This record gives sequence, C-alpha cells and structure tokens, in this order.
Amino acid sequence: MEIGIDIRMIGKKRTGDEAVFFNLVKNLAKIDNQNEYRLFTDITDEKILEETKSNLGIAEKNNFEIISLKTRNKFTWNFWMLPRYLRRNPVDIYQTQYITPFFVPKKIKIFTIIHDISFNFYPQLIKFSDLFFLKLLIPLSLRRADKIIAVSEFTRNEIIKFYKIAPEKVAVAYNAVGDNFVNADLSPEKLEEVRRKYNLPEKFILYLGTMQPRKNLPVLIGAFGKIRQQFSSVKLVLAGRKGHNYDKKIDETIKENSLENEIIFPGFIDEKDKPVVYKLAEIFCFPSLYEGFGIPVLEAMISGVPIIASDIPPHKEIARESVLYFNPENYDDLARKLAQLLENEDLRNDLILKEKEQTQKFSWKRTAEKMLTIYQNNA
Repeated sequence: MEIGIDIRMIGKKRTGDEAVFFNLVKNLAKIDNQNEYRLFTDITDEKILEETKSNLGIAEKNNFEIISLKTRNKFTWNFWMLPRYLRRNPVDIYQTQYITPFFVPKKIKIFTIIHDISFNFYPQLIKFSDLFFLKLLIPLSLRRADKIIAVSEFTRNEIIKFYKIAPEKVAVAYNAVGDNFVNADLSPEKLEEVRRKYNLPEKFILYLGTMQPRKNLPVLIGAFGKIRQQFSSVKLVLAGRKGHNYDKKIDETIKENSLENEIIFPGFIDEKDKPVVYKLAEIFCFPSLYEGFGIPVLEAMISGVPIIASDIPPHKEIARESVLYFNPENYDDLARKLAQLLENEDLRNDLILKEKEQTQKFSWKRTAEKMLTIYQNNA
C-alpha cells in the first residue's frame, strides 16, 4: 500500500495531537518495512525537515518520504494544495485528523482520527470562528471518511451517537506515551537541571496541558486556594501555552483568591523535559470537564506521580482505579482530595503501584500495530 499521513502538527508545539502523530509515525517506521509512506507537511525549512526525519527515525528508511507542500494557510493547504497533489500522485490511504481534504479522488481511502467532539457539548467554551468551522466541516468530513479512528471507547460512542454514524465505520486505537517517558533520565542532576530551567518550586501541584475553558482550571485554582494555609510550602504550577483560547477566568480566580505569588506559569514544556516535570510534582491534577482520552493523565501515570482527575468517563476508562476522582464542578471535593493526597503517604504509594500496573495496557507499538491492521483491512 501507499499510505499518506498528515504530519503538519509535528513541530508546532500542539501538545496532544502532535504527540499522537509523532509517536504513531515513529512506531509505524519501526514495524513496517513493506508499505510506502508519504508524510505531508506545510513546513519548508530544510533544517527542520531533516530534524523531523531524525526524530521520527526515518532518515535511513527508504519506504518513508516527507512531502512538503507550501501554502499561505491551513485552509488553502487542505482544500487546494493537498488535493491537487493527490490527484496527480494518488495514495491508497490518506490519514489525517478531524477535517478531511475535499476534492480528493474517491479511490483514495480517507481515514480521520477524532480526539474528542467536546465542541458539540461545550460550544460556549469555543471561539465562534472555530466553532463555525467545526460545526460545518466535521459532519462533512465524517461522511467523506472511509474510516473514523476514535482514541477511546467513550469517544467512539459519542461519535456514533451524535453524528448517527454506522458503528462498523468507527474503530478505536488508544493513545499511549512516547519513548521519552519510558527511557527518561530521572537522575538527581537531571531533576535539578529541569527544576532550574522552568523555575519550579520544591513542592508543587502540577497541571500540564492547554488552558482552554473546558480544562476547568478555575476549579483547581479555587481548590488550591482553600488548602493554601494548611500547606503553605506547596505551590501550584500551571504548565502549558496560554494560546488563543485562553480561559480568562483563570486570571480572575487567581486575583479573587490572592494567589498571585502562589501560582507559577512556566509556559510550554519541551517534550524531552515533560517526564522530569511530572516526576518533580507532588500531585498531578487534571480537572477537565470533557476529554476524548487525556494523554497527560497517562503521562503522569507512567511517571509515577499520584493523580487526581475529574470524574468523567474517558478518565475512568483509561486510569481505572489508579487515580483519585473528584466532582469537576465542586471546589470543596477537589480541595479535600488534594489535602488527602498531600497528607497520606500510604495512599500515594498505593496509587503509584496501581498506575504502574495500568500503564502496561498502553504502548505506541501496540497502537501502531492496531492502525496497521486497520489500514490493511480497509484498503
């Protein structure tokens, strides 16, 4: 087969979806020497392209090629540049996420990965311009797609139910964590180096991810405010880029609780530093109102840090009994759980052991094998 994969998000510091495509391609390269892969990007800088080849492990792989298609923006790329290329140079399967390209020959099978459909349930948390395109283009894309890949059973069920999609059209391929977590250097010297790099305190509660409204960070900030006096040596670290859809209630809640000097924003965390940042934390908290999977939860699990997560279906599907859950709309519930984990060493150790066992169920090699089977069965 000739398989095309959209890798535009690789190198864009897009957190979750970048990690998915990076690790998927890297592991397909490890297991597949038979099929031909064309990796499509809008990056044209030769230095970055060579670095991407090296990072993906495809520099010496004859069956992997990066195709760079220059364009002014993502819309002309998806609706003009890529379709024009594929009409002249067709592939058997084209893999992307969410929005499928239009005007592509029907003989090319289109697969799309859907991470979540939160915009349908929390439209008030999405910018109007983004919501307009999602509402318009996602239904068209799902109809055009020959196969839809959901990242969890929860997301699969949501897609089938909301969009009235035939169940056999939607498959599940779980996310996992990259080799940088499995093989991370967690020596005391490395821990101290990363602590200094991001100006992290000695003891802190960590959140790592985007800062969109659905991430529910004001509840975490409010809960932290309730335990601040009891645990005065513990700070709150909110790591990640603020981005275009930054939740303005974050700043309001910090000001209301007089936490300006208690909360640290280290910004975007380099992928190579993530395992160390997790390891440095006393607790990882992921308070989202809605997720399709929640990669940071799995990253924290494999890093061996106790976790408190919002009580929502995808978290329970992925983490099972290895984390503490709280009502995502209840400050007091989260505050109690934070205090409980900071005080109870036996509970912390018990959760870490359960996390280690649960993470054995997820690997990018396993996911790549699942994706390859899906390609072969649907080509």
